[in-house]
Amino acid sequence: MPPFATAPQVLRTSAEMTAWSRAAHARGERIAFVPTMGALHAGHVALLEEGRRRGDQLVLSIFVNPTQFGPNEDLARYPRDLPGDLARAASAGTDIAFVPEPADVYPPGFQTTIEVRDLARGLDGLFRPGHFAGVATVVAKLFNIVQPDVSIFGQKDFQQLAIVRRLVVDLAMGIEIVGLPTVREPDGLAMSSRNAYLSPAERTRALSLSRALFAARDRAAAGERDAHAVVEGARAALEVDRVDYLELCDAATLTPLVQIDRPAVLLVAAFIGRTRLIDNVLIGA
Repeated sequence: MPPFATAPQVLRTSAEMTAWSRAAHARGERIAFVPTMGALHAGHVALLEEGRRRGDQLVLSIFVNPTQFGPNEDLARYPRDLPGDLARAASAGTDIAFVPEPADVYPPGFQTTIEVRDLARGLDGLFRPGHFAGVATVVAKLFNIVQPDVSIFGQKDFQQLAIVRRLVVDLAMGIEIVGLPTVREPDGLAMSSRNAYLSPAERTRALSLSRALFAARDRAAAGERDAHAVVEGARAALEVDRVDYLELCDAATLTPLVQIDRPAVLLVAAFIGRTRLIDNVLIGA
């Protein structure tokens, strides 16, 4: 399993994780952290490899966070493969896999929620009420437990990345947040743990998301400045069962744009059968 073969040490409790981190910092070591919900794929491995470059110690968390799933979402069937995850983590040189239980992360009587108000208001925040409060809360909790110096996230979850960056600034956490470009399959499909839900026919239709986004990016690069024209051109190319949103937004504030006159991002969330997929592409950056 080149270039690394040693399985990461698995820590199961917050107390163990924090004690380990304090000892690493006492040795003067820099901790890089990649939080995940498991079901690791090549996109996650890319995050871990970046973490390996940026830290003396590399920590991965695997925690399917119940507070970011709505009542009708896929918490129960979310893919779980701890042995496979640990093997992929080993391939990237991960030192620690933090794999807590929900009762450890959310002890009896837990009642604190963190809200990043404006960035969480639209897009996924509109269609998944409470989702980003769950994300912000668990990320803050994991940061407190792991005590990283740098944490790496993927840009596929663009709104989540923006929220985490705001969270770290607003709460003066002093953690460097690194965003990596979306890792894609050779045919352009954004890598996602939920791709495993797709049938062969559904996966073929799912390619329309990235194709629509790339075509929109090309249209803007060719000189189109009208946001509505770019969005509707992308919408016409989608082969999906339902669109939650397709919006062209300011890349910093995530507010919808009328004209493409600043760095922007085109974001989509759509259903292929029962599977909800998200993707995005930067425009004019």
